[in-house]
Amino acid sequence: MMPDIGSNMTVVRSSRSRWMAAAMLGALLAGSATAATGDNANVVRDLAGRVGPIIGSASACPDIARPRVQFIADKFQQVIRETASNEAERDDLSRLLDRYVTDGRNAVTAGRTDCKLAERQLADLEQSLAGKAPSSPSLAAVIAPSSATAATAPTAPVPQPLPTSTARGVTASEIRFGMVGPFSGPTKELGRQMKLGIDAAFNRVNDAGGVEGRMLKLISADDGYEPSRTADAMKQLYDKEQVFGFIGNVGTPTAAVAVPFALERRTLFFGAFTGANILRNDPPDRYVFNYRASYAEETAAVVHYLIKLRRLQPKQIAVFAQQDSYGDAGFAGVAKAFRALGLNDAAILRLNYKRNTVDVDDAVNQLKAQKLQVRAVVMVASYRAAAKFIEKTKDQFPGMIYSNVSFVGSTSLAEELMLLGPRYASGIIVTQVVPAVGGYSSAVLEYKNALAKYFPGESPDYVSLEGYVAANVLIQALKRTGPQLDTEKLIDVLENTRNLDLGLGAPLTFGRAEHQASHKIWGTAIDDSGKYQSFELE
Repeated sequence: MMPDIGSNMTVVRSSRSRWMAAAMLGALLAGSATAATGDNANVVRDLAGRVGPIIGSASACPDIARPRVQFIADKFQQVIRETASNEAERDDLSRLLDRYVTDGRNAVTAGRTDCKLAERQLADLEQSLAGKAPSSPSLAAVIAPSSATAATAPTAPVPQPLPTSTARGVTASEIRFGMVGPFSGPTKELGRQMKLGIDAAFNRVNDAGGVEGRMLKLISADDGYEPSRTADAMKQLYDKEQVFGFIGNVGTPTAAVAVPFALERRTLFFGAFTGANILRNDPPDRYVFNYRASYAEETAAVVHYLIKLRRLQPKQIAVFAQQDSYGDAGFAGVAKAFRALGLNDAAILRLNYKRNTVDVDDAVNQLKAQKLQVRAVVMVASYRAAAKFIEKTKDQFPGMIYSNVSFVGSTSLAEELMLLGPRYASGIIVTQVVPAVGGYSSAVLEYKNALAKYFPGESPDYVSLEGYVAANVLIQALKRTGPQLDTEKLIDVLENTRNLDLGLGAPLTFGRAEHQASHKIWGTAIDDSGKYQSFELE
């Protein structure tokens, strides 16, 4: 029986969570080295009570690579198999370990211990396993095959080491990626969700042996969605953490800082959570690759929908936009869509608000002052500002159509509006760059299974789904690059990716002149229960 390191848990004694692993194991193993055969089961029971909570707490921390935890769990199961005198005793020891693993995980989820302590305890345990922990004998006497078994076992072929890579952030056992995003401030849910999706994809491939035997690791840094903090966050990941490349950075104004940083260092900048044209130059920047459709494509789809299907006049459409490069990108997309339909874009009403605020009063007052009736607002905003604007205008403009681009954070927007009441949420449109999370496509089912396995209790979300899909596009390219990984080889592989089928319903393609994999837009709208329902935009 394998310990379920993702299961629900009971309560662990708070004093146990503070013990250092090497000290615990040193005392235990010093006695176990001379233990009689009949005492071995009791030794393992004691060891389970000390090691199990470490396995559990480490498994609850998304920044700790799952294969590290699984390695310890597998080794302990080996101890149990060697120690137990019969099947009943083996099952009893396995159940005991499971209970202690559950205790440790619950200690993290309940806030009784933290992931920094879990990381230290796991590292001490790994050192002890290798015989490197101070004042602690090697765990090899317990967590290893018995000498008798080893003596009679057939000699296995010695695995050949991977070719040494000279690329930064790449070792024989690991590839390190960085992500800069908002993990604090009013848009922190966007950063958290994007990281969840990437981690779920990385954990899934790591469980299958990684890429060429290397585990993928994501290291994040917080810029609070403020460009003034982005350079320091990028430097921290590049200089201190020595990451191989960047994946999943969040935001347009922050990308204006992050992209030049990556380009100057000829470092991969992949799958950022933004649809702005700053990442979509013609010809494309060699080191910048996008999974998602652009804001211009999202706003073009919704403008076409409003004019062609909802029969609105162009003068009846306004834009509510963040007052920065993100809002500029969305507004430019609306203007371009107008021009594509042969319409004059000069008189489009733009209503602004400042980034990282919910100060929408000026925008609301400007809307009220219009002589011509506005019947639809294309919103290029984050979820809290969008919700506040809807709250302040819903009653005064009955029948107003509100549309949002995907960056808004669909789940968070729905939650904010449902707190105000179903009538505020119902009918709000969000264009998406991934399929409906409530659907049953192969990609969505795989994503939801991974989310449930690695982050139980987390609900499916459009942002984390985008992170998961983008990470899987990168994983496929890493696999095709082979063991001698470096940035230039990986980019050559990416530029030769054609018709990649991840189960999205649309194949993904890159090329030397095309660094955006998808151009697909999906239409969704919130219903009375706060759930998103799909609808056709054309």
